Amino acid sequence: MSDFTDHITPDHEAMIARQAVYFTATASADGRINVSPKGLADTFKVLGPNRVAYLDLGGSGNETHAHLAAPKEQGGGRITIMMCNFQQPALILRLYGRGRAVLPQDADWVELAAHFTLLPGTRQIFDIAVDSVQTSCGWGVPVMELDHERATLVKYHAQSDPAKWEAKMAGRTRSIDGLPTRATDRYIAGDAPQAG
Repeated sequence: MSDFTDHITPDHEAMIARQAVYFTATASADGRINVSPKGLADTFKVLGPNRVAYLDLGGSGNETHAHLAAPKEQGGGRITIMMCNFQQPALILRLYGRGRAVLPQDADWVELAAHFTLLPGTRQIFDIAVDSVQTSCGWGVPVMELDHERATLVKYHAQSDPAKWEAKMAGRTRSIDGLPTRATDRYIAGDAPQAG
């Protein structure tokens, strides 16, 4: 059984706040469907009943950005976020909506970044307008305990030479399927938002 609402309720928000991992799914009209696992404490925020955002660090690709930037008539902009409650009670929550990447050089970066503690290697923030929320039983999802978060990604970025990091990110302007992406224009060491 599943239930739909047109907004995030306080109960949904409480469930979201307890999750250590979530999954994002995006696609364009053609090519691969991208599904990404996400973690890192305090990088996902509910900003309102129909708005969420998450902090994104540089990684091996930038498929989510490419799919969200694709024109709407080519299937772009769509995103689904799924969270599974690995504790009790069993529950799966999906957020359906349309998203966009906000980069440090964008005019609205400072306002959006103020909601987060920026981490070394922060590449962008995905800002998502939620139009539908689905909950379902989750009875097939196992009960699991979180051992600990991996520090590897943050440590990797913290040890990076800023100039080399920026050059590497600047070279990532295409998705696996050749869709364009915009590159961040600066290395962020962490802490406070850096003005565009």
